Amino acid sequence: MKILFAAPENAWGGFLGLLRSELPGHQFEATGGFQVASLADTDVLIPTMCPVTADMLADSGPLRLIQQCGAGLEGVDIKAATQKQIWVASVPTDISGNADSVAEIGIYLMIGLARRQRQMVPNLAAGKMGEPQGMSLKGRTVGIVGLGGIGRALASHLAPFGVRLVGIKRSGLRQAKQELGLRWVGRPADLPDLLAQSDFVVLTLPLSADSRNLIEETALATIKPGAFLINLSRGGIVNRQALEVALGEGRIAGAGLDVFWEEPPDPADPIFGHNVMATPHIGGVTDLSMQGIVRVVAENIRRVARNEEPLYTRDS
Repeated sequence: MKILFAAPENAWGGFLGLLRSELPGHQFEATGGFQVASLADTDVLIPTMCPVTADMLADSGPLRLIQQCGAGLEGVDIKAATQKQIWVASVPTDISGNADSVAEIGIYLMIGLARRQRQMVPNLAAGKMGEPQGMSLKGRTVGIVGLGGIGRALASHLAPFGVRLVGIKRSGLRQAKQELGLRWVGRPADLPDLLAQSDFVVLTLPLSADSRNLIEETALATIKPGAFLINLSRGGIVNRQALEVALGEGRIAGAGLDVFWEEPPDPADPIFGHNVMATPHIGGVTDLSMQGIVRVVAENIRRVARNEEPLYTRDS
């Protein structure tokens, strides 16, 4: 079968090379960018950050599987794929090591912002020792918006830091509070309460119609003064213009971004002139995560080759 990887050859930590090693009997092609010119002779598409629209699927030829190398399927027209009897599958974050890896980058961003990492480089160059004074995580309140695989991993990893954990979840509030040691858990309608009490607000929820632009001007006006915003989810959850205004006016102390409103973002975007720590969407790009994701993706390709239903599918 032909597997099309909608990304540069070495993107995502050499994922494609690892997958080739697992499936030597198949043909692989990388598009070189986050786009697809044609699906006419493709059996399996790994879309990465490429949108998969109904128009693209209209001439999809032998395409049998759209297999994401992660959990996010917000860019795939699942209804159109289902109508053409094309399987759509992802890799849940909590079975691959991805959730733990993303949680780690979240803590990295939190510590970097709290300890004023942007100021460290010029201070070292200028010989200013013992500066800047940072802020300890111990005793601070961390609000996790979304307690799925990544949110749960983050709560688990943060517990030894001595933080006060609060969260937002759609259902199972009592169970999540007990299992994760949270001080408070609210529903989505309680988001203003979480924003008002959190020193760090960490976004770990999926992008959907309900969550798009969830953090906008009103939310950022509600957030605790001096708080930090960390986005580990999808760029569309945060309104870019509202974030720039909040940073410029000092309503929030800084932001940690592993995802962006457009990817790749423009490095000259003026938002990066504010107190922003940014990483190039690498939350899940670790040896542990890649091994787990490759294992699931390879298994699904083998299943489709055997005319079997793949694992972790989604339909309309």
